[in-house]
Amino acid sequence: MAKKRGVPGRNLRINDQIQRDLSELIQREVKDPRIGLVTLQSVEVTPDYAHAKVFYTTLTGDPKATGEALNEAAGYLRNLLFKRLHIHTVPTLHFHFDQSIERAIEMSRLIDTANATRAKEDAQADDDADDGVEGDHKEDDGK
Repeated sequence: MAKKRGVPGRNLRINDQIQRDLSELIQREVKDPRIGLVTLQSVEVTPDYAHAKVFYTTLTGDPKATGEALNEAAGYLRNLLFKRLHIHTVPTLHFHFDQSIERAIEMSRLIDTANATRAKEDAQADDDADDGVEGDHKEDDGK
């Protein structure tokens, strides 16, 4: 039997729509003080639309406390999503702190440090090489 195929790109459109709606709902409807300035980075919905991983970052507040508050509000947010989305199954929401930005900043800092160290070593090696070359030329010129 042939595999049933859905509409191409539907899962991506659902992910984007959930991300947009959740961003608005968290800002307007959730009044928990533990939730500061939250940015939703991405949403990954399973193929059967049963579960959705929502990746977030925070500008203020503790990421762990924010995650606890968001996961406590997940049922309420799912109910609000059900009223907005026109799909048969609204996924159960699971909020995860997105550390990719912090890792990228750390990697960038490490690369900058390595480049600065290498530039310093190269400059010192050039100075040492210049000192040695000048001495050789003076001896050759004298003979």
